[in-house]
Amino acid sequence: MRRGVTPTMLNFSKFSSVTELQFGERSVSQPVSQSVSQPVSSQQRSRGMRIEFAPLNVPLRRRLQTAAVLQWIFSFLALAQCCLAAFILLLVSDWWTVSLLYAGWLWLDWDTPSSGGRRSRWVRSWTVWEHFRDYFPLKLIKTVDLDPTKNYIFGFHPHGVLVAGGFGNFCTEATGFSRLFPGLRPHLLMLPFWFRVPFFRDYIMCGGLVSSSKASLSHLISQPEAVNVAVIAVGGASEALDARPGSLTLQVRSRKGFIKLALKHGAQLVPVFSFGENELFDQMENPAGSSLRRLQNRLQSIMGVAVPLFHARGVFQYSFGLIPYRRPIHTVVGKPIPVVQNPSPSSEDINSLHQVYLEHLTELFEDHKLTFGLDKDQHLTFT
Repeated sequence: MRRGVTPTMLNFSKFSSVTELQFGERSVSQPVSQSVSQPVSSQQRSRGMRIEFAPLNVPLRRRLQTAAVLQWIFSFLALAQCCLAAFILLLVSDWWTVSLLYAGWLWLDWDTPSSGGRRSRWVRSWTVWEHFRDYFPLKLIKTVDLDPTKNYIFGFHPHGVLVAGGFGNFCTEATGFSRLFPGLRPHLLMLPFWFRVPFFRDYIMCGGLVSSSKASLSHLISQPEAVNVAVIAVGGASEALDARPGSLTLQVRSRKGFIKLALKHGAQLVPVFSFGENELFDQMENPAGSSLRRLQNRLQSIMGVAVPLFHARGVFQYSFGLIPYRRPIHTVVGKPIPVVQNPSPSSEDINSLHQVYLEHLTELFEDHKLTFGLDKDQHLTFT
């Protein structure tokens, strides 16, 4: 899942203030302030070159949690390709009529991802998402009640590598969104490209994912029944390239499209900060101006999808792999910013509301950072 966010939409939960050894399986939970890169001794380097295998006596529930996250990683990185391959194989086989019939359905259903999608309460309530939640763990935190007679835009920060917190909190019921915010219906926005992939599009729409196009967002927040929450990973795909432990840099200063649409339709703005989102993966060094970063920017301009070279742990060992670290994620939903509808907002109106949004986002972060393991001298940086 991607864009606005990108699919896969993703993971949350608690921050632990101490490093812990639990159930025979290593836990890597630690405060954000301790996750920033520090000098590594030669002894640590030699230890880091060895493969550290997981013990054999890990409880079944921990294995189920790892399996749940593994299927999520697969869905994010490979399921779309598998669905496309299946469609093509059906097309060239004796079952070609299945692909033909589906192609007709796809043509008739083409605009659904931009018209509110097609969510499934059953899929959102699968038990696998509870295991997914408990892996990190992931937690959704409400600061105030939200009026279900209004439409909302949730600005989700930071994007992280795979928007794990966005997916887990808003595309499943594992963290209790419907219980915390009764009467509201969340939709996570992702790149329109993924809704063109046969079969895959139908699966991700079941979780509440919709296209991140302008038309899609406008449709959600203009509905008269006023029950929709459009969740946007404001930093977008480019912010994923800077997602690494300790990073507090948000690409938001030039992101004003959602502000303009909020004004046009009178949707309330709500800042959301996901503490721990950037702690899940390490990433190859790619500073601005480096050869790797130039290549990543080039690929993003061509494909519209960021290609962060991330790594963390494996299924049966802790030394390398694409499984995220077991680090807690706390997703805090802030107070709504009242927005007066203005069908033709001026640049001054947009800039003014954007500044108010940044102030509320900063306040949300400062009010909760000590609770979730950050130091008092750590602050957000907007670019």
